[in-house]
Amino acid sequence: MKIAIVGTGYVGLVSGACFAEMGVDVTCVDIDKDKIGRLRKGEIPIYEPGLEEMVKRNVEAGRLHFTTSLPETLPDVEVVFSAVGTPPDEDGSADLSYVLDVAREFGQNIGRYTLLVTKSTVPVGTAAKVRETIRMELEKRGEKIPFDVASNPEFLKEGAAIKDFMSPDRVVVGTQSEQARKVMERLYRPFMVVSDRMIFTDIPSAEMIKYAANSMLATRISFMNDIANLCELVGADVNMVRKGIGSDTRIGKKFLYAGCGYGGSCFPKDVKALIKSASQAGYDMRVLRAVEEVNASQKEILFKKLLKHFDGDLNGKRIALWGLAFKPETDDMREAPALVLIDRLREAGAAVRVFDPVAMDECRRRIGDRVEYATDMYDAAVDADALLLVTEWKQFRMPSLPVLKRTMKHPLIVDGRNIYDAEYLREAGFVYDKIG
Repeated sequence: MKIAIVGTGYVGLVSGACFAEMGVDVTCVDIDKDKIGRLRKGEIPIYEPGLEEMVKRNVEAGRLHFTTSLPETLPDVEVVFSAVGTPPDEDGSADLSYVLDVAREFGQNIGRYTLLVTKSTVPVGTAAKVRETIRMELEKRGEKIPFDVASNPEFLKEGAAIKDFMSPDRVVVGTQSEQARKVMERLYRPFMVVSDRMIFTDIPSAEMIKYAANSMLATRISFMNDIANLCELVGADVNMVRKGIGSDTRIGKKFLYAGCGYGGSCFPKDVKALIKSASQAGYDMRVLRAVEEVNASQKEILFKKLLKHFDGDLNGKRIALWGLAFKPETDDMREAPALVLIDRLREAGAAVRVFDPVAMDECRRRIGDRVEYATDMYDAAVDADALLLVTEWKQFRMPSLPVLKRTMKHPLIVDGRNIYDAEYLREAGFVYDKIG
């Protein structure tokens, strides 16, 4: 089976590599000539564990190809996946211009029945716009070539994307025709050998499922951060509260960890887009607006804690940051709490020295020399007045406390992910603060 995937970003590249791994002949398409040139050389533009090896393996096997031309690819493929970006507009709505560009080019060039599958995260109603765009292009050509559109939202966690794709919890597919359904069943059959986890729905429901899932997870995070802040005021321990409510099978343990806010490419964008979609439909998503407000406030929490420790004056202080990416196992800094924290610290007159295992180059690209870049985690802490743990990378979980004690100017650790044992750090002579 031959397919094309338009867009070689996070979703497109991971999807293409994983389909190729299962024996599908995949051509990844992108208008960025430089990116395609790098991919052909085996250079991966994103950090994702295992992806580089998988891409190289399938390129060498002749199952994974890269091109800048969709028209040249269309005659040979049965399915085209649209995995282009849907960045938020200023009002929070999803920008569908790239999605509709793909539909337009698809309609201008197909010569036989082909299925166009939207894998990008898009608002409900997008498939109808895609279908109409293709129909208009075919009408301009004077052609009546059969085609189908489908929705196949992705559920990939950065840092575990290959595992999520190869062994999915579920594969959601929205279709309108039996022919499209059969094509998608055939394509995903290799991933369903152990158990059939395919969920077929109408297209609007498939489009909604992605937004609803991410919004629910974001809601759990903001809820626990709200509870953590209340715990601090009344003397409760949020970690004990989390264990207590997480043991309730109706609630479960996942996404109940208090911290310094969520970020990344999905939760912030999708929550905003769902709020905007509801507004356009005449409905106010009051819970999700509160989720956003709590998260925006939570990204300030480490800065506010630090202010208290230094009586409101951070001017001239040296602050070490461990972690820049919005979560471990990725270099993604989109909407990362570290960016807000750095801004606040710099505005307060503090010098900031940072370290992250993989996101240093991404940080340089985003903010340049506004911070100092350390060579390792201990180098970041040299002469620091305080150390802030922002991202819970594994290598930060068991630091050498004697080394930190010798290198830091003041032994203050503010833990933004609640990964340390408070009693152990205090016995070692540290002032320790956490969330909740």
